[in-house]
Amino acid sequence: MNRFITKPSTVNATAVRSAAGSEDLATALNRDCLCVTVNRDTLRCDLDADGANADLYDKILATRPNLFSATAVFVTPQQVERMHEIIRAVETVVALPAYREAVLAEAPEIARFDPGPRGVFMGYDFHLGPAGPQLIEINTNAGGALLNVALQRAQSACGETMKPLIPAPARVGALDDTFRQMFLREWQLQRGKQPLTNIAIVDDAPREQYLYPEFLLFERLFRRHGLKAVIADPAELRMHNSKLWHENQAIDLVYNRLTDFALQEPRHALLRQAYLEGGVVLTPHPRAHALYADKHNLVALTDDARLRAWQVPEPVVHTLLTGIPHTVRVTAAGAEALWAQRRTLFFKPAAGYGAKAAYRGDKLTRRVWDELVSGRYVAQEQIAPSQRRLRQDGTETSLKLDIRNYVYDGEVQLLAARLYQGQTTNFRTPGGGFAPVFCPSPEGNPPANLIACGTRKVCK
Repeated sequence: MNRFITKPSTVNATAVRSAAGSEDLATALNRDCLCVTVNRDTLRCDLDADGANADLYDKILATRPNLFSATAVFVTPQQVERMHEIIRAVETVVALPAYREAVLAEAPEIARFDPGPRGVFMGYDFHLGPAGPQLIEINTNAGGALLNVALQRAQSACGETMKPLIPAPARVGALDDTFRQMFLREWQLQRGKQPLTNIAIVDDAPREQYLYPEFLLFERLFRRHGLKAVIADPAELRMHNSKLWHENQAIDLVYNRLTDFALQEPRHALLRQAYLEGGVVLTPHPRAHALYADKHNLVALTDDARLRAWQVPEPVVHTLLTGIPHTVRVTAAGAEALWAQRRTLFFKPAAGYGAKAAYRGDKLTRRVWDELVSGRYVAQEQIAPSQRRLRQDGTETSLKLDIRNYVYDGEVQLLAARLYQGQTTNFRTPGGGFAPVFCPSPEGNPPANLIACGTRKVCK
């Protein structure tokens, strides 16, 4: 049982002051604050701002009722700084020639092609374990960033007690420009001073994707900044005069939301050709996935002997070994030992995403295990997620949570949480979904170096 789960109580000023002196304030708020912090009218205003999608909020509510949680998640400044420290340690190792040589030697051939861009929206996902934040995985093309910006704009303090603990209103709108500049930087790393004009947001059957509403928000963002933008399926693209086209428009940059990370599927052959021939700037790209997001990389990042052989500085080694759950490859030779330890392990496909085909060891059957051993899997020490208590339909319940750091070129741009029940984040839990992250201190002020977590938007 999570040690933070206690008898339900109502948050009040005395309880908050007591918590500040006896345990971290964020833990107390995650346990005791049952407030609804999202202003649904403000969220509707934000999502419906584009006349072309004036009913986006209602469509989300009807088809994706658990996309947004109504509450917030709280973390301590120390937890945030520790996550940043682990991210910096990973980036230190990824920059090493020895690491890159080892990783790329096992990666698909396409990953050896280096067009220059770094890859937008790297997602570093953490559980807040008893020993501090633990990095459970890294993902390329991490979804949800613009959805969480909209959610942050719709936050409000729940009563006088909470007001001193909510960070001062942030310039959340500045994140739009941060994201725009990120895509511009990706373009410049490959194309220099040439003008960026046209962007395609590409995924298989994009309108059927769960995060399609975010594609609409990106389309709106790009157009608001004077760029032409389109949402497209790879089948709608063609090559002409050595450039990638959509209908009668040449595409400069593809914001890649595909989960075929090496572009190996036949239906992505044309996009693969355009990428390798320099006919389009693609971000994120296969090289970024190979260097960061293949789960086999977690094996290297938790192998002390290998890290020291690569002459990784000792403080960085310590940060990685204490900040990432120990991870090993699943092999036939080690299968019986792993089966015996399975109840303490979590099993993930090396090229997995969105928790698909991932298994908690204590839920494994022998049939699934036999299939798993013959696949490309890793076994990771199981770190129980922390929890957030909330009131759902008049009943108090506790949901698991993880914290996502949206990162570009080693810099954290945004924090967001995902609330859920079950084995993995699934956006099917009533009361769950994306939640903003607040960073309160006992004095009621967030450290200056942290991203503030909430602001109000007036809808007129």
